[in-house]
Amino acid sequence: MTIRVLIADDQEMVRRGLRRILESQPDIQVVCEAADGVAAVEMARRFQPDVALVDIRMPRMDGIEVTRALAGPGAAVPTKVVVVTTFDLDEYVYPALRHGASGFLVKRSGPALLVEAVRAAVAGDTLISPSVTVRLLRHVTGDGPRHTPPSEPLTEREIEIAGQVAEGKTNADIAAELFISPGTVKTHVASIQRKLGVRNRVGIAVRAWELGYAGVR
Repeated sequence: MTIRVLIADDQEMVRRGLRRILESQPDIQVVCEAADGVAAVEMARRFQPDVALVDIRMPRMDGIEVTRALAGPGAAVPTKVVVVTTFDLDEYVYPALRHGASGFLVKRSGPALLVEAVRAAVAGDTLISPSVTVRLLRHVTGDGPRHTPPSEPLTEREIEIAGQVAEGKTNADIAAELFISPGTVKTHVASIQRKLGVRNRVGIAVRAWELGYAGVR
């Protein structure tokens, strides 16, 4: 299957570089580009890509609003969105995740992570730049009191898996570490999403840090 990608960034040089990286892969095709947020939404609705790489700061409509339009609950044809940011602790990233982003990268992460992020989004996984995982989520949750626990408690195994999701690990990574099948991990992840009331793995990661599950073994 060929993964169809939209690139949305206001800098032509950045778009060109991202296209070059992605199209070096046999299973990825860049089907359209956009230089601002409004154009990104229009292009996504017209070409219906599998994944949209969205810069957080763009003219006319920023990456948060683009994410809401393409991946939020009101999206007519939902698109997987991977938000791209320049700064490790960009204040706009967390709202973007709340609006349905499937992951985020720091622009300097490198070609390999970019390709992995696109494939992970299509597979239902989330790839978060390792350099920002701990820093961003600690920045978001701070050192204050823990948030209200879920109404339906997680099992010990689910807490363990939620913590590993918070560290940016994929189903395959978790399966290998816990000596269980990827299918079993996927089942646990679905149960965790339901109990925590979140839409995707990034939501699990955020709640796991809020609830103190990160780092639990």
